[in-house]
Amino acid sequence: MDWTPGGSSEDVEDRRGDSGGGGGGGFSFGGGGGGIGIVGFLVLLVISLVTGRNFIGAFLSGGGGSAPVQQSRPAPTQGSEATSASPQEQRSVELVTFVLNDAQATWTAILADQNVRYRKAKLVLFRGSTYSGCGTAQAASGPFYCPADEKVYIDLGFWDELARMGGSTADFAQSYVLAHELGHHIQNILGIEAKMRRLQQQQPGERNHLSVDLELQADCFAGVWAHNSEHKSGIHEADIDEGLKAAAAVGDDHIQKMSRGTISPESFTHGSSAQRQMWFRRGLDGGTVASCNTFAEQGSGTNY
Repeated sequence: MDWTPGGSSEDVEDRRGDSGGGGGGGFSFGGGGGGIGIVGFLVLLVISLVTGRNFIGAFLSGGGGSAPVQQSRPAPTQGSEATSASPQEQRSVELVTFVLNDAQATWTAILADQNVRYRKAKLVLFRGSTYSGCGTAQAASGPFYCPADEKVYIDLGFWDELARMGGSTADFAQSYVLAHELGHHIQNILGIEAKMRRLQQQQPGERNHLSVDLELQADCFAGVWAHNSEHKSGIHEADIDEGLKAAAAVGDDHIQKMSRGTISPESFTHGSSAQRQMWFRRGLDGGTVASCNTFAEQGSGTNY
């Protein structure tokens, strides 16, 4: 993937120099004393990669609900320096900044063609933990989007964890993850996310199915960004392969097989590896929002 380092963005909120957003103590890798075990931790870590759910945070709070946690901390200074950043981390900062700028410009143009005004999302970089409109954000939860404050949260140390788990940390793999989270932002702007949450309440038996549809559409929207990117010429087929590998790594079937050795399709909430790859490719090939009607094509019978 060809990209230009050194850029900046007013939409990046750098909290890496902050002391943390509080909320809850640490977690245990051990088998006793309430620990989730190393396998359990790794599974929750992977599941949280491209979701809007803080699974580990929920575990630490006793498996509680999804109600936002109100924080009384003052807002950090935007663009604050993180003096202890390694060269590798700084490169990741520049990469996600580049992708954020490109994706937001791309989606502004795409939605303008549909007479929809794009609202810019913010990207929050943090270390350890911080606060969000959806509750406490922790490094272990992986990157996620919060519709309440329209921000994407990323602790860049997550890439190290992903590498230790055997996942790809290539430039386009990281770009895909951010593009997926911004896909949830598009769903929020278009009212899709709110509609699906209402349907989940009205049709509890379809909750998992609708969740899969929502996640696969975010994968598809990531492909739509790549298709229409202002720097499309810098995205090569090898980069697409890395994106597809990242999509496969967070498939429900892969996660379930890794964690317990069996697969239960009825419990899927994000889609299989094959589905995630297929919908990413569908968006990449089609290049339009209309290419991504997962709700109709995945069998839930719902149109967005």
